[in-house]
Amino acid sequence: VVTDLERVVGALQWVTREMDMRYRKFSDLGVRNLAEYNARREAAGEKKLPYLVVVIDELADLMMLAPEETERSVTRLAQLARATGIHLVIATQRPSVNVVTGLIKANFPARIAFAVASGVDSRVILDQPGAERLLGQGDMLFQAPDAPAPVRLQGVYVSDEEIRRVVRYWRAFLRPQDLTPTAHDAPVGGLPAGIPLKQMALLDEMEEAANPGDPLYPEAVDLVRRQGRVSISMLQRRLRIGYTRAARLVEQMEEKGIVSAPLPGTTHREILDWGDAAPPVDA
Repeated sequence: VVTDLERVVGALQWVTREMDMRYRKFSDLGVRNLAEYNARREAAGEKKLPYLVVVIDELADLMMLAPEETERSVTRLAQLARATGIHLVIATQRPSVNVVTGLIKANFPARIAFAVASGVDSRVILDQPGAERLLGQGDMLFQAPDAPAPVRLQGVYVSDEEIRRVVRYWRAFLRPQDLTPTAHDAPVGGLPAGIPLKQMALLDEMEEAANPGDPLYPEAVDLVRRQGRVSISMLQRRLRIGYTRAARLVEQMEEKGIVSAPLPGTTHREILDWGDAAPPVDA
């Protein structure tokens, strides 16, 4: 579970790389989808690839933080990931055209709308009014990909205790030996395939030991000085790198006195050494 917004973009990029890796494996075996691939692996007595379900609980926050990267990753996964056994569920409480863009909506033919405030919001989700007349409490409209019109359904209530039981059941399948990284799994600058994101701290230490210097460091420093602000998400977008690497670059800048430590109670940092760049008037 990833709750830090600045890490979520990196998590989506990891899922995209996992999808690409699976397609390469399919090509090597001459199969088209995960079911065929796993059947071949099982026949050979080898380990199968698991199905993955990615759930984005609130798309609006991601679209505010990194709209281009989010739209690109979500759209690409929606278009291509199903054959690789990767499925995507997105949700939002703000169904506006700025959040659920036309490109995203076009790639999600199966949609569910709960009670919304207006017919405009209903059109964003279902391309037609109707959800504004729902009663709440699980009352929903479901639009199937092959159905001409949405169907009205009643969602069931799931208690917190039921959720905890399901989570405990899922966790029972996550055995310690499944978390051991192997050298051949590790792509350059990325999260090794098959390793849960919560193992990020361990992998950070491994990468730091293996890569004491980062060739992107001078470019990152120059970018921070020119932009006049210190932002991990900005480094991710402009340098096209993951969260871990961007955060490590900022930490290196702090160690060398180029930026300050985070100000108390915030994540904001100040630029201390502007180099040849001219600081803004209010700096």
